[in-house]
Amino acid sequence: MPHHDDREVFRRHGAEGVLLLGGGAAILLQLADPRVARGVARHSGFRERPLDRLLGTLDYVYAVGFGDDEVVAAAVRAVNVRHAPVRGAAVDEHPAYSAFDPDAQRWVASTLLAVALELHERLWGPLDTATGDAVVHGYAPVGSRLQAGRAGWPGSRAEFDAWWAERVAGLEVGAEARSVARTLFSGASALPFGTAALLPLVRLVTAALLPPDLRRAYGFRWTPRAERVANAWLAGIAAVWPLLPRVARHAPMHASLRRVRRRSRYAEHEPRGRR
Repeated sequence: MPHHDDREVFRRHGAEGVLLLGGGAAILLQLADPRVARGVARHSGFRERPLDRLLGTLDYVYAVGFGDDEVVAAAVRAVNVRHAPVRGAAVDEHPAYSAFDPDAQRWVASTLLAVALELHERLWGPLDTATGDAVVHGYAPVGSRLQAGRAGWPGSRAEFDAWWAERVAGLEVGAEARSVARTLFSGASALPFGTAALLPLVRLVTAALLPPDLRRAYGFRWTPRAERVANAWLAGIAAVWPLLPRVARHAPMHASLRRVRRRSRYAEHEPRGRR
């Protein structure tokens, strides 16, 4: 059972904006589940609006982890609206998919958790058992606030690691996953001015955080030099990040919560016929 201090431990971990460096790896892990890949390929706006789609996910995760009841409710409503049309029947070797599938939602939540744990420990070393357990508990609502419920979510870091290893062993990167990944990591023209310059670093860190088999399946060239460069970047970030003021380190979280509140207030005042 989660300890009463778990929420504060999780919030100290989750508020750090540096964890966003793991976003690319989390997305590629999600796409390695054919159900998720098919839904994203057929319904996502990554190609036209990559940043919008990423911000939508980010806003939901921060709202659930840090928002009050009003913010959480607004974020859940927004995700459910986006998810409603994301469904399709099985065709040939392609599986049926639905954004309301509880197991698929648990998978998406688990990728965010796994990458956050990996990145945190790459930057600052292993988490102790109590902290690791608290972080696992803290990510449970990402799925359970939607349709996944709490059933099936691991109760400890050890349980999660065992469950994760089993799931990762069964992943398969298909053509749809690779197509979305190419769009995501080569869509410089669709990104805001200046953001595209960060893509090489994002690609490098993403490759570093992926399991080796998936890294190869997505076509990343992982040489000893690439590994050294990635490790150097991560070491530099680990050294500099704690020196930044808290307002800078937590800025993505606060910006996200402001967006959700703005959208919630707009929805409340929008005429019903326009919703």
